[in-house]
Amino acid sequence: MTIEPERELETVDIQINVGPQHPATHGVFRMVLTVSGEKIVDAVPHIGYLHRGAEKLSESMDYRQAMIYQDRTEYLAQFNAEQCYCQAVEKLAGLEVPERAEYIRVILCELNRIISHFMFVGAIATDLGVYGTVYIYAFRERENIQALFEEVSGYRMMYGYFRPGGVVWDVPANFKERMQTVLKQARVGIDDIDRLLTDNEIFISRCRGIGGISAEKAIDYGLSGPMLRACGVDFDLRRDEPYSIYDRFKFDVPTGTRGDVFDRYIVRMEEMRQSIRIIEQALEQMPEGPIMPEKTPKKLRLPPGEVYMRTENPRGEYGVYLISKGGEKPYRLKIRSACFCNLTSLREIVIGHYMADVAAILGSFDIILGEVDR
Repeated sequence: MTIEPERELETVDIQINVGPQHPATHGVFRMVLTVSGEKIVDAVPHIGYLHRGAEKLSESMDYRQAMIYQDRTEYLAQFNAEQCYCQAVEKLAGLEVPERAEYIRVILCELNRIISHFMFVGAIATDLGVYGTVYIYAFRERENIQALFEEVSGYRMMYGYFRPGGVVWDVPANFKERMQTVLKQARVGIDDIDRLLTDNEIFISRCRGIGGISAEKAIDYGLSGPMLRACGVDFDLRRDEPYSIYDRFKFDVPTGTRGDVFDRYIVRMEEMRQSIRIIEQALEQMPEGPIMPEKTPKKLRLPPGEVYMRTENPRGEYGVYLISKGGEKPYRLKIRSACFCNLTSLREIVIGHYMADVAAILGSFDIILGEVDR
């Protein structure tokens, strides 16, 4: 009887396709992951499935009509996208926004930030299978704020409420009273989620030390917003390059230390509390007065020129680069997507982690595919 010599087992890397239709991608997004056993050794992201030509379509509309495409680009923070676009147009047109309109914009944008972060927290808890209850709590708070948005703008989504120069119409007479009720309930929701997740051992073990990136690499990749601040980089456009009337408010900029999934969660939770703080100051300071400049032309005709406006949106730096050659329509409109820039670091971050960690890492990016693909 002949005994064959022992042979070494050959291991083969396997490619796994995640998406474009997958619950963990939160949209039409695809990753091709190369795994060795359970560990990821390579990752190739594929985008473009949701491309709708928002930039080109905006160039075929006049400056007011193009507003509808800004809403549909950043569809979880529509007011924030509207604000950035309006400020770019106003800067090029030389329009001065009335004080009352500026306060209304800031209040609605910060409320929109809170909604966006609620959706992030609810989604990542569900992705990790920790608590489906968190998603219910998040939607409960979203519904309260959405009801207020509907009272103000007439729409639950795609508001189209901001206009170059101000806002379409004034807020309801009971706006301040309604805001107090909404903010009180938002605090309850933040505390409820905080008690469920922040000290939860399962949630911590699934997030702490997962998907970390250094501050240096984060800057190299052009990360911004909570993704950057979670790495310990203390930078927020609202404070460091104040736009609108943000220089009138006192608020803290939360930062992390490890730049991992858990820090991204903590930063967003604290940002919601700081947004409430900003809104309360804005409500106290908000003056009476007009909501549009007295002499606003029926059709905006911008002089030739170019401008770049950037704002601190829930997912980071959102920018609008506008070129005018004169007339009623932009010659070129380019959107700087915070999600697109954040997503460029995905390969760097996921390599070396286990397949089970991918949902947590991608969820912590809080991507909006409408903004990535545009």
